[in-house]
Amino acid sequence: MLLPAGHFLSLLLVIGTGSSVPSPRVRPQGCYVAEEAGNRTFRCSQAGLSAVPTGIPNDTRKLYLDANQLSSVPAGAFQHLSVLEEMDLSHNALAYLSGAAFQGLAGTLRHLDLSANQLASVPVEAFVGLQIQVNLSANPWHCDCALQEVIRQVRLVPGSGTGIVCGPGARPDLVGQEFLLLAREEELCGARWGRAQRSTDVALLVTMGGWLMLVVAYLAHYVWQNRDETRRTIKRAPVLPVRSEDSSTLSTVV
Repeated sequence: MLLPAGHFLSLLLVIGTGSSVPSPRVRPQGCYVAEEAGNRTFRCSQAGLSAVPTGIPNDTRKLYLDANQLSSVPAGAFQHLSVLEEMDLSHNALAYLSGAAFQGLAGTLRHLDLSANQLASVPVEAFVGLQIQVNLSANPWHCDCALQEVIRQVRLVPGSGTGIVCGPGARPDLVGQEFLLLAREEELCGARWGRAQRSTDVALLVTMGGWLMLVVAYLAHYVWQNRDETRRTIKRAPVLPVRSEDSSTLSTVV
């Protein structure tokens, strides 16, 4: 059977260049696309994933990657999802978020679930510009300034705040405490700023003291040098001779 001319030419090109026809990205087993309430949804729940999958359609509005073994979210992992509104990353092993993990989602993402992971701290930069409602509960938080700043940037899912608890890596006196109650009583970022400010003040005082010592040393040197110069000038001054008329006058007076 003869091949159509178009297919025959394509075959010749493949053979001639030694290349192969590119294949579309294959979705991981257990992942599928669905239409839910008119929204394109990509579900990869309990799919055994250890990394963010490829092949997520660009027009996805809801993304479910929950109940996998994801340990990190790299920079720009979802930047091609320009209409993404909801993302579920709960019940994974996430311990690291890049500062650009949600790059490209600032105008669309509204709901983000990060609960039940291994997050101890997250970069504030990851949430800058996002107008989202987020679930941060059930993570071993360090309860540091970064977490306090993140909570100021986002809105928490109602009822999830009590689940934000200081984990084993936090200060010993904070372990087991609810972070929201703690944040009302203690300004974590203020304490750090205060220490930094005190360090800056000490450095400034040391610098000013050094300059003052230099000025005093210069003035002392200047005064000492001028005193020596004055003494040398006095020693070099000529002694005027006494005239004879003056001697006669002195004798008469005596």
